[in-house]
Amino acid sequence: MRSIWKGSIGFGLVNIPVKLYSAVQSSSLDLDMLDGRDHARIHFMRVNENTKKEVPYDKIVRAYKLDDVYIVVEEADFEAAIPEKTKLIEIESFVEMSEVNPMFYETSYYAEPEQKNSKAYTLLIKALEKSKKAGLARFVLRNTENLCIIHPENNVLVVTRIRFGQEIRGTEDLNIPKESTISKKELDMGLALINQYAEKFDVSKFKDQYSDELLKIIKAKAKGKRPTIKKMKVVKTSSDDLYDQLMASLSKKGA
Repeated sequence: MRSIWKGSIGFGLVNIPVKLYSAVQSSSLDLDMLDGRDHARIHFMRVNENTKKEVPYDKIVRAYKLDDVYIVVEEADFEAAIPEKTKLIEIESFVEMSEVNPMFYETSYYAEPEQKNSKAYTLLIKALEKSKKAGLARFVLRNTENLCIIHPENNVLVVTRIRFGQEIRGTEDLNIPKESTISKKELDMGLALINQYAEKFDVSKFKDQYSDELLKIIKAKAKGKRPTIKKMKVVKTSSDDLYDQLMASLSKKGA
């Protein structure tokens, strides 16, 4: 793996030199767009909407629309807005992982210590495990300030980038149904159904079946075979009553 960032994790007066490596990878297939007539690759052009002519790359500027007027943002403006470039992931506080709403999570990186036998690296892992806490920190990656959670996973420090509060949209504009009256027996049945399906989280049980199936189809087509189109399965409920649906669900799981 190739590191994407090099710096230090700091807590208190302790600095741990580390390298960050991407901890995630896409499982989707990388598909190219072709002209259906001769299978030539398609390239996209930057075209002026007025002249309909291609614009040279060095003539392209970026702008922000403010009150129906475009304000051009120059390189000096970007430089002025860039946060102070540091090579430090500074832990500002320690929090309970359970307090971090999953909506905030973005992507994760493995932190590898620069020194093979880093005592401070091991200490931070053990202290986080013992306290059941995670470090809340911020750092600059590719000229952008990021908020992150630092937590141990299989004896490795993981830096998980999280969103800032203003990046989460409110729910005021959603058409949410008003609170309905749920009877006790319906609630009990709902809880029973949850308990019946409850199990220990094991992500290895779930595979990206769509990408696997699509790759099989592509390999079959390469050999001249045609795919079999699956028919959509329509599931119909025998009753509109919520309690009856819950009962049927419990019976189905039991079977």
